[in-house]
Order: sequence, then structure tokens, then C-alpha cells
Amino acid sequence: MNANENLIAKFYTAFANGDAKTMSECYHPKIHFIDPAFGLLKEDQVSKMWEMLILRSKGNLKLEFSDIKADEFTGSAKWVATYIFTKTNRNVINRISAEFVFQDGLIIKHTDNFDVWKWSKQAFGLTGYFLGWTGFFHKKIQEQAVLSLKKFQESR
Repeated sequence: MNANENLIAKFYTAFANGDAKTMSECYHPKIHFIDPAFGLLKEDQVSKMWEMLILRSKGNLKLEFSDIKADEFTGSAKWVATYIFTKTNRNVINRISAEFVFQDGLIIKHTDNFDVWKWSKQAFGLTGYFLGWTGFFHKKIQEQAVLSLKKFQESR
């Protein structure tokens, strides 16, 4: 494994171990994170998001990662998160493809992609099945996720 592949493995190993501090250390101070649930997050918001998700999982998060690839500038990985969605108390298995951009030996851009409809069917049941594919529902998911993060940051 090269240095950037090791960095990705370190990040996901820390995540699997519930270690938000080590995850944060893998990020550049100017990190940009993008995913379907939160949209675009920057800098401190990103580390706080992982911290919030780890704390909310209450140790019930199972994480597996694979297919780590990286060169000097970019990288990718696949990961699967298995957890209970706290809003509905429903089991979720989310399959995610991640892409990375590196700068100064750290991750400066992290993009996660997953099928929002598949996720919403698991997280919200019939509501997710019928509405999870709509732009309206995607926007509501992002609004709620960002609001949760804001409240979490204010409580810290």
C-alpha cells in the first residue's frame, strides 16, 4: 500500500473503532466533504459530523471497507455502514462509494455517494419507498441532517 492508501485505511479503521479524533487527523484543515445526506460540509463541520454519527450510534455501528485505491492525488474506497437509524429505530445497511483528493499528505476532499432511495426505504420504511426518490424528500433529508449537525455543534 502507498501512503495515501494507508491514509484511507487509517481513516476507515478509526471509523470502525469509533475514533472520531483519528478520523479528523486524516483530514486537511480545509477539508470539503460532500454526500447525499449532508450536502457540502467544510472544515470543522466535517469532523463534527463524524463525531455526531459515532456518538449517536451508541456503539451499534458496524463498518466494513474494501477496494482502497489511491495515487499521489486521488483515491477511492468502498464501505458499508450497518446501523440503526435513530429517528425511526430502523436497521440500515448503506453501501457507499467514496472518492478522495489529497493535499499535503492529508484528505482535502471527500465525496461519498450512495443510493438515497435504497437508504430511505430502509431508514423510513413505506414513506421512504414512496417518496425517497423525489428531490423534495432528498432536500428534506439534507435539511434535517444539517440541522442535527448544527444543534450538535452548538451543544459541544
